[in-house]
Amino acid sequence: MAKRIIIIGSGAAGMTAASSARAADKDAEISVFTCEEHISYSPCAIPFVLEGRIKDFASIIMHDPEFYRRERRIDVHTKTKVSSMDVDGKTITLADGSSLPYDSLVLATGGTVFVPPIEGAGLPGVFKVRFIQDGMDVQKALPSTRSVVVAGAGVIGLEIAVALRHAGKEVTVVEMFPQVIPRICDTDMAREVQDYCERLGIKFIMNTPLGAIKGTDKVEAVVAGKTEIPCEMVIMSTGVRANLELPNAMGLEIGPLGAVRVSPSLQPYRKGRLVKDVYLAGDLVMCQSAVAPGPTMSQLGATAVRQGRVAGLNAAGRYATFPAVLSAWVSQIGDLQIGGTGLSKGLAEYYGLKVVEGYGTGLTCARYYPGGRRLLVKLLADQETHRLLGAQIVAGSEVTGRINWLTAAILNGATAEEFVNSYENAYCPPTSMVKDAVNTAAEDLVQRL
Repeated sequence: MAKRIIIIGSGAAGMTAASSARAADKDAEISVFTCEEHISYSPCAIPFVLEGRIKDFASIIMHDPEFYRRERRIDVHTKTKVSSMDVDGKTITLADGSSLPYDSLVLATGGTVFVPPIEGAGLPGVFKVRFIQDGMDVQKALPSTRSVVVAGAGVIGLEIAVALRHAGKEVTVVEMFPQVIPRICDTDMAREVQDYCERLGIKFIMNTPLGAIKGTDKVEAVVAGKTEIPCEMVIMSTGVRANLELPNAMGLEIGPLGAVRVSPSLQPYRKGRLVKDVYLAGDLVMCQSAVAPGPTMSQLGATAVRQGRVAGLNAAGRYATFPAVLSAWVSQIGDLQIGGTGLSKGLAEYYGLKVVEGYGTGLTCARYYPGGRRLLVKLLADQETHRLLGAQIVAGSEVTGRINWLTAAILNGATAEEFVNSYENAYCPPTSMVKDAVNTAAEDLVQRL
């Protein structure tokens, strides 16, 4: 009898799990259930549709349910809610009351945008940007909008702020921390990004939480501290929390960071024991840090895809494990890129590590080659062991490859001296200086150590 595999969630983790399970088991009956209407798209692309860099929302939908049925024999059930699960009986129950059995289950229900419990949070004109439908709703409301407040200055909030500024809107960003991109970015590198956004005409109210949203039948203003900002739209970019509705109903163990605790095989725990034939992937999973032992969150598309592969293979009867993570990230904020990997200085100090910082500046190509953009690199190393702990880069382009290069070095446990001596890089005038700013930062770090 064919193995029955059920996947709940149609994001990057869920659809990767489904495709990986199919690759591992040609005969399995694979079904995906999702509350969404649209599947197989990247939420990370939503700001760029709003900005006009991507033509429309249809362009970011890679496949529809018919593609998966025809090409991969995967049945995708959209607009279908799973209301409960019987882990012992190995069945799921849908909102219409019907029950379905499974042999293996993958839970990939992602995360939800945290909306602070403030006055006016439910008014028309308050939006979250998590799903493609959210982006469509924002786009529909833009013609009647003059002024927007973005709550939260993380990378998504800044991408949206720039997108709406380029769309001709007055934009104010309200952030409860004293810097943009808090936690994962250091103050000096964050300042580079905020300065860029301010040059575009975006206003910032920092170190101030969102106090209230005012209006009778729709949004009319936002209160932040002692400042009232007239506006017609509020974008909540106040962080993503694991969607724990089903994990809590299943009695799964929740870790200290508010996400599900899993084993390396991505199996959850219940009452201290692994739950057989159940696997999790994506934003609802708590990971392990590869640079400072302990739990961490990695709510990134690249992480979701890697976890989806592991969960899908295991659901199909193979054996795979998911390692500790560095959570390398990159963001395109207007014409500026910023990326990072490993620990920021603030996070390193939170873990009790004493760090030394090294810097390098240069261009994204040879000085004589046209089109070079400024490149600023910051490296962090442990003061005692000299082991690389993290990196951040701000540049006009070409950040991703450099961050990936540094991620590999940190995962390998390289010291600053080993990086200078042994980590090669490719060179060509259109793509880098002969001595890259990363190399300059590493040499500066060695001198400071």
